[in-house]
Amino acid sequence: MAKATFAAGCFWGVEATFRQLPGVISTRVGYIGGKTTNPTYKEVCTDATGHAEAVDVDYDPAKLPYGKLLEVFWENHDPTQLNRQGPDWGTQYRSAIFFHSPEQEAEAKASKQALESSGRFRKPIVTQIVPAETFYEAEDYHQQYLEKRGLTSCHVKV
Repeated sequence: MAKATFAAGCFWGVEATFRQLPGVISTRVGYIGGKTTNPTYKEVCTDATGHAEAVDVDYDPAKLPYGKLLEVFWENHDPTQLNRQGPDWGTQYRSAIFFHSPEQEAEAKASKQALESSGRFRKPIVTQIVPAETFYEAEDYHQQYLEKRGLTSCHVKV
């Protein structure tokens, strides 16, 4: 089993997207990349904690390579929007890849460079690629939020 962590706007839709992939063992939503210890959703929503809403993905790399996770990440949000996705704005909605190994870092940077070179976007890609730090699990009612409500998506696909 391996772990990947992504931030791409509201974590409900990001989690729902990754949960659908064969090879994903489990997901959990939470907060990462900020300065507040054990933040609450209410605190993160103030845009003062520095944390991003993110999803932690446990996956089987024999069935689902990290590169495929990166493809899904890039395809399911707008990486050119700084600190926002659709109607949601603030640093908690930033685009970020939190890598767990030097191999993930290299692959993430290469995939970002390939996307930048592709000409798909007119604006620069602002996605951060940074080391994974402590991941604080969000409150239970946020876990599999859309699935619990019979929904599959809440974000704008690009």
